[in-house]
Amino acid sequence: MIQNYLLSKKLFKYLKYPLVLKLIMILLFIFSPSMPNPVLVSTCNAEEISSSDLTDLSIQDLMEIEITTGAKKSQILANTSAAAFVITQEDIRRSGVTSIAEALRMVPGLQVARIDANKWAISSRGFNSRYSNKLLVLMDGRTVYSPLFSGVFWDIQDTPLEDIDRIEIIRGPGAALWGANAVNGVINIITKSAYDTKGGLVSAGAGKEERGFGTFRYGDSIGEKASYRFFGKYTDRDGEKLSSGGDAADDWNIYILGFRSDWNPTAMDSLMFEGNHFGSDEGQRISMLSLSAPYSSTFDESTKSDGENFLFRWKRILSNTSDMELQVYHDRVKFQQTVVGSTTKTYDFDFQHRFSPCEKHEIIWGLGYRVTNSDTKSSFMISFDPKSCTNNLYSAFVQDDITIVEDYFRVTLGAKIEHNEYTGYEFQSNIRTLWTPDKNNSIWASWSRAVRTPSISERGVRTNLSVLPPGIPQNPSSLPLLISDFTGDNFNSEILYAYEIGYRNQISKSISTDITAFYNKYNDLRSANIDYNATSLELSPLPPHMVVPVFINNNAYGHTYGLEVSAEWKPFLWWAIKPAYSFLHMNLKSKPLDISLLNDIDTAAPRHQISCRSFMDLPMDLELDLWLRYVDELSSIDISRYCMLDARLGWKATKNLEISLVGQNLSDKKHLEFSEEFLNLNKTETERAFYLEATWYF
Repeated sequence: MIQNYLLSKKLFKYLKYPLVLKLIMILLFIFSPSMPNPVLVSTCNAEEISSSDLTDLSIQDLMEIEITTGAKKSQILANTSAAAFVITQEDIRRSGVTSIAEALRMVPGLQVARIDANKWAISSRGFNSRYSNKLLVLMDGRTVYSPLFSGVFWDIQDTPLEDIDRIEIIRGPGAALWGANAVNGVINIITKSAYDTKGGLVSAGAGKEERGFGTFRYGDSIGEKASYRFFGKYTDRDGEKLSSGGDAADDWNIYILGFRSDWNPTAMDSLMFEGNHFGSDEGQRISMLSLSAPYSSTFDESTKSDGENFLFRWKRILSNTSDMELQVYHDRVKFQQTVVGSTTKTYDFDFQHRFSPCEKHEIIWGLGYRVTNSDTKSSFMISFDPKSCTNNLYSAFVQDDITIVEDYFRVTLGAKIEHNEYTGYEFQSNIRTLWTPDKNNSIWASWSRAVRTPSISERGVRTNLSVLPPGIPQNPSSLPLLISDFTGDNFNSEILYAYEIGYRNQISKSISTDITAFYNKYNDLRSANIDYNATSLELSPLPPHMVVPVFINNNAYGHTYGLEVSAEWKPFLWWAIKPAYSFLHMNLKSKPLDISLLNDIDTAAPRHQISCRSFMDLPMDLELDLWLRYVDELSSIDISRYCMLDARLGWKATKNLEISLVGQNLSDKKHLEFSEEFLNLNKTETERAFYLEATWYF
């Protein structure tokens, strides 16, 4: 008890803001009295399922997986009024993936593309880029997006894959619960409790592309009511090849060290404390602008990142129909490269309370406060003003789950209000309905309003886009012409109005389907305007040059619509098949005189995607898993359609030893998946890969 108290005290000292401390103390006082013993309810949860083989689970079991991201409370997947998808631990193990980003290829409606050996572009329902700014990503409830670009550095989001319990994905807006930037989706990566990882694990592998990787984990009990684990993981990946030939110089290695402790001091209380430290070194080949001939240069560099985070969570059952949760975390991330660098520190406090004032209503409300300190490094290509800033975010939400007809029809109303430094108060809301005519069918529909607030890079940042040499037709003057992008107070929040409808059906004991259709209307999207009348002479840096400004604004708009289908079929007890399909159409426009920055976005997400996973349990303790994927072309960035086949042959040599042989991209020697729009990275092709892995449990 003393150790947990000291850990909590150490974490709280990071919150040096009196208002937050006072609020925490008030909440602790209100919810601290003794309570009656809770009623124990038997459920089929994801932790039980993830420890079972996929082919051993019935379709009913898979439909009754519990998720928490859709409503900030436990819900059965089949009864969730949102486009929800769950990647289980068994999905991860049998897919043969080596990173979280790769695992997300399973999800219909997500666009996942590898930029090079260490970078990814991941989005939901379009707008894909390296820093997709309309997708919120959480790791055990901790937000991992960067406030610098409102995107996610996927190269540093790592944890032992064996410790992931499940990944919950909500396609579509989640802003009424999770806040701004949860516009087109929410990804919640949930790791296992320390109670479920007792004993030891050693995993190691090597091969082509994956030069070497390994994981060590050990966990045990502390008395009868507490458990812990600590772990380490290291990955060394070879670089890819340029589409023009030659090495892309994008080798990558990353390590992560961490721990987690879970403690249940009483039948009503549960405490969790976890922490991680990571370091990453990754290569890239970039192009830098210059005001002197030859006006640009290409070179290889090494980008270094490091950071740590600590998270504390306390849950308490107040009665049979009420509970509360308090979460506090600190996060620091630093990255450094030639063009740009930053150090970001985040301190976050979240509280929520669930209760039922009467039989028909279940209410969840909560308060949040986050402060982010950012220090940036500028260069000729990107400069920040100011170089250091502190942003405060205050939030409050409420959601009412109303039962109209028991076990038949339900309505959910939700709203969230936030206050940020750039646009002030923002309001987000949704209405969701769920109709379950019988135990095998459910129909849901929703309307949502969500916003994407500006990032640091969209307020007071200058980006030099290109240099036109003197004496050419585009620049007949005698001075270099520098085209520069300027952001300022004129950029406001992007707004989404979303309409969704979904249908889930358990056709038989061996077949189930999940279908979602959506229509999204966007207002005030980011666009830009070149103002030739504002061309001016600039003397610094030398040599003297002319500057043509490009001003960022909100003069774009449009709509998207699409269809997402997933299914599960078990033709035999030893064979399971999981097909998925998604269709996306984007129609985006900008107002007259504005640069159409949307053409690339419009087609940077494939119109059609197909995935089909097959899991077979063979004699002699063998497993054969195949995964076929098709991705449509991205015409605006010159990416052709491609088809990928991955295969895994697993052998359970003993009860505690598993050996896997994995082949990736077997259908093609190499192919392009995405073209990076930032820093003019050279086009890099994804290559065919093989690796052998052994995992020992003790």
